[in-house]
Amino acid sequence: MPTQYSFVTHWKINAPVAQVWDAIYHSTEWPNWWKGVKKVVDKNTGDINGIGAIRDYTWQSILPYTLTFSMQLTEKETHKKLSGVAFGELEGNGTWIFEEVDGTTLVTYYWNVITNKPWMNYLSFFLKPAFQYNHDVVMKWGEEGLKKKLAFIATLQPKPVHEPSIIVNNL
Repeated sequence: MPTQYSFVTHWKINAPVAQVWDAIYHSTEWPNWWKGVKKVVDKNTGDINGIGAIRDYTWQSILPYTLTFSMQLTEKETHKKLSGVAFGELEGNGTWIFEEVDGTTLVTYYWNVITNKPWMNYLSFFLKPAFQYNHDVVMKWGEEGLKKKLAFIATLQPKPVHEPSIIVNNL
């Protein structure tokens, strides 16, 4: 029998919501900055707004196993919300919520899934706390990676150029 897991993750990122949103939305780039994300593959681009897009995700955690599942985008409110359904080795739904407060972005992620790997379900009575800890570690890796990525991007932003002031005294 599949085991149900429900997680809520909170991130606080010192960057504008548009930058945080873009990094999360463009998940094919996650392996470049999110430790634990091994591969993300586009399977279907969806409609003009991306609704219906399907991506396959492969994750490696601190525990000695990988998880592979697909996500289909079901809801998109730019800079506010992303929701999708998971299927494969995990099945359920995930929702990202974004809010900017004084230049800092607050991100909340809701992840409600069941496991479809028989060994995970069989041992869940014993391993569920380890799986929960594992999830928290992987999400922490994501927060740390995103903070580093966006801090690096900030260093690439052009600095304002100030023209030297010329003072002319008319005597």
